[in-house]
Amino acid sequence: MATVTLEFPPDVLSALRKSPEELATEIRIAAAVQWYSEGLISQGKASQIAGLTRAEFLDELHRRKVPVSQATIEELEREMELGR
Repeated sequence: MATVTLEFPPDVLSALRKSPEELATEIRIAAAVQWYSEGLISQGKASQIAGLTRAEFLDELHRRKVPVSQATIEELEREMELGR
């Protein structure tokens, strides 16, 4: 597994009232949600990056008001037409 190191000024952790581990978890989840919402990664990969189960990741998407489906209206309409 690759390791990425981020450095923050010491007052960031105290301002957020987070431990380094808590901040790392939040950053992983935020990155996974963002990359999923951009269509760069799948739900499975995003949940893996976030360190969550798929169900937990879906709950996180809902909490952040990010659509669960990456399909566009046009794609769904096209699928419906093909199914007729």
